[in-house]
Amino acid sequence: MSAHAEDEEPDYTEYTADKVSTAKETIENHYTQLSISVEERELRKKALEDRIRHMDISEEDKNAIRREFNARETEFLRLRRSKITIQNFEFLKTIGRGAFGEVKLAQKKDNGQIYAIKILRKADMLEKDQVAHVRAERDILVVASSDWVVKMYYAFQDRINLYLIMEFLPGGDMMTMLIRYETFSEETTRFYIGEAVAAINSIHDLGFIHRDIKPDNLLLTADGHIKLSDFGLCTGLKKAHRTEFYKGLKQMGGAGSNRAKRLTMKEKVRSWKANRRALAYSTVGTPDYIAPEVFSHHGYTKTCDWWSLGIIMFEMLVGYPPFCSETPQETYRKVMNWQETLVFPPEVILSEEAEAMIRRFCSDASVRIGQHGVEEIKTHPFLQEVNWETLRQQKPPIDPQVERIDDTKNFDEFDDDEHRDYGILEAASEGVRDKDFVFSGYTFKRFHDTDAASEVRRSARDVSSQLAQATAASS
Repeated sequence: MSAHAEDEEPDYTEYTADKVSTAKETIENHYTQLSISVEERELRKKALEDRIRHMDISEEDKNAIRREFNARETEFLRLRRSKITIQNFEFLKTIGRGAFGEVKLAQKKDNGQIYAIKILRKADMLEKDQVAHVRAERDILVVASSDWVVKMYYAFQDRINLYLIMEFLPGGDMMTMLIRYETFSEETTRFYIGEAVAAINSIHDLGFIHRDIKPDNLLLTADGHIKLSDFGLCTGLKKAHRTEFYKGLKQMGGAGSNRAKRLTMKEKVRSWKANRRALAYSTVGTPDYIAPEVFSHHGYTKTCDWWSLGIIMFEMLVGYPPFCSETPQETYRKVMNWQETLVFPPEVILSEEAEAMIRRFCSDASVRIGQHGVEEIKTHPFLQEVNWETLRQQKPPIDPQVERIDDTKNFDEFDDDEHRDYGILEAASEGVRDKDFVFSGYTFKRFHDTDAASEVRRSARDVSSQLAQATAASS
């Protein structure tokens, strides 16, 4: 080989570079998870030692508790290494369907637990450039442990699909309630805007911006409290999470916008209610709740989520969002010209505090409420009656009337494909297999919500209780 040939840089293909990058990320993720697992185990062990240190029992009895704890930890490690597949679940019903997949109510076969399983088709993720969105959603659900965020128990994949195993919230979503009740009182609105503020702030504290705050993504628990969901458009600190949003609206927004039909308030309500479901399940979606700066290329901050909350508040009190139109393009035009198009209908009487709150949310990004911290929002006159410390323990104003854990009456009806078996589908197309490495590192198991983890804690408590009782009886 000549000296000239030795000095030449190797000609790596883009595919090879991607594979190298993915391998590096996989190795880093593996050792990061190992480190976290060791730290978590040490914390659990320390908590156990702190507990038994103050128990008036013999050292032999304390060692019995330790042996029981170690046995349960070993069992958990065995389960953690075991592979979870879609075959571990039995599908009960389809409760959601969108452009890239569907959500199914399912039951875990070994313990009977009910879950909502979000199933995303890899081929669609690749074709529609949604890989970064999927990664963002998975990543934020891994780190989020707040009562305000829907909980993810497992994430895994096969050759065809990605699977997110989530807690099932039988209360449905805020979109369903808005369609059912049309408008809320200011008291009800105050409660749910307060809960939404707490939920949104919980992900801002993690360094994420949701970017897709809308009634569809405010889920309701069985007793009517809010949990934030659907982080597919969430952007954070990772480069992989940043992608363009609603690309086509700007190019299509100008044509024919001056000829848009003017609708009365009744016509707006009727049109909005008639089209709302279709917009929720379409690939286009609705830009009604998106802040104007998100559409531009000039950057945005977490306050874009507060704009979206202001639009939801308007809809709660008025019956439709302020920029609703017959086409997404016309809605986009109105959003971008919000100074002229944000109009409160004279037919609806709002308190000064409510209108002022909406206008503080829906204002220019440079002066929008929340840019100096969430306390700006919490201390606004409209929300001053909210008891932030006990909000989660209060009785919500709306009762979803859930009768059982697998109750689906608060969800739309879908035709189930009885012939689709996710567990035995053959390998994906060549195109998906060639790019499957982009989904590397997707698998996740949450310790504190596994049977083994529960058994570790329950067993330690039971043994401790029994030994304490025996000691007290003998004395």
